[in-house]
Amino acid sequence: AKKIELKIPNLKDCKCHLGDSPKNDKEAQLIENSTIFLTEGQSASGSMVSCRDVYTQAIFSLRGKVQNMHGRKRAEIYQNEELYNLMSALGIENTIEGLRYNRIVLATDADNDGFHIRNLLLTFFLTYFEDLVVNGHIYILETPLFRVRNKQVTTYAYSEKERDQAIRQIKGAEVTRFKGLGEINPSEFGQFIGPDIRLVPVDVK
Repeated sequence: AKKIELKIPNLKDCKCHLGDSPKNDKEAQLIENSTIFLTEGQSASGSMVSCRDVYTQAIFSLRGKVQNMHGRKRAEIYQNEELYNLMSALGIENTIEGLRYNRIVLATDADNDGFHIRNLLLTFFLTYFEDLVVNGHIYILETPLFRVRNKQVTTYAYSEKERDQAIRQIKGAEVTRFKGLGEINPSEFGQFIGPDIRLVPVDVK
């Protein structure tokens, strides 16, 4: 089954999956960290592919805005190639007990289109796979909006307030606004999906 799933279009799979049988504590930790990033387009996924952890981090590249599945019947998933491929990649076609990744991370741009895609994905999961949210498998990736640097220091800001603080602290600062994830080069992106990754859990209140 895994060999078939590896051929799913736009999926760059990882080597460790939820449901694997660990041989030791190290493998158990890798399985616990198994993550799939749902990215917006090839440019964002391209930056992530080259700096990801191939053991624990998979990437599924969306072609753009997914179909709004609010109020639609489950059978319509099978008529939508992208959502069907996503469901297959996650291993949840029959039940979420087949889930292949412990964390499903929405990694979209911090702009109106990115927020719209994020909401469409959340609608999809909440409509058909609410247990993924209830059981704490869905997250949103936080990436910096600004890079503030001079020749000696580089810092990243996740808000305008953080940007303004950095400008005051760094003399002669040059400020770059990241309009999309694809504008962050791979050498930088590795910091944001590494040990210091910022994830916001999605829950139902």
